[in-house]
Amino acid sequence: MDPISVGEIKGIIRQLKARDIGVLITDHNVRETLDICNSAYIVGDGQIIAEGDADAILANRRVREVYLGEDFRL
Repeated sequence: MDPISVGEIKGIIRQLKARDIGVLITDHNVRETLDICNSAYIVGDGQIIAEGDADAILANRRVREVYLGEDFRL
């Protein structure tokens, strides 16, 4: 998706969040997704390998090994 569309979608999700409406997001754009999520689940090989807020996901060694890489930063 282009950056303008991503920004628009993030705005809509924030509006829904303010109304206490939950949204399920499945996306590989980790930076954008963790920016708007209260909690996340990371799935690898059909199994949940991590769950928690952005800080917990980023600190998870397995997530870095399998998905993010050691140099990933938000």
